[in-house]
Amino acid sequence: MITSAQLRAARAILGLDQRGLAERCGLSVPTIQRMEASEDVIRGNVDSLMKLVGALDEAGVELIGDGAASAGGGRGVRLTVPRAAGSNLAGPDPRRGS
Repeated sequence: MITSAQLRAARAILGLDQRGLAERCGLSVPTIQRMEASEDVIRGNVDSLMKLVGALDEAGVELIGDGAASAGGGRGVRLTVPRAAGSNLAGPDPRRGS
């Protein structure tokens, strides 16, 4: 499983625009755009999702699910529940329904 937020973050970490990611995984730009516009978990053709996740994996991106530990080394970014109500720089937390 991959969420639209994870996809956008992975693309940003790799320094790719949508066209570059599409070329890397063999998908069309409109497909990448639809995936990134998804509400939460990306739904779609299994083959397309496998190509996307495979390309991200080959580029060194580790997708981490909620509550899962990261087995890989290296630097990364992880979204967590904000500690204080005033410290949320990204806006309301969609996981909490606010």
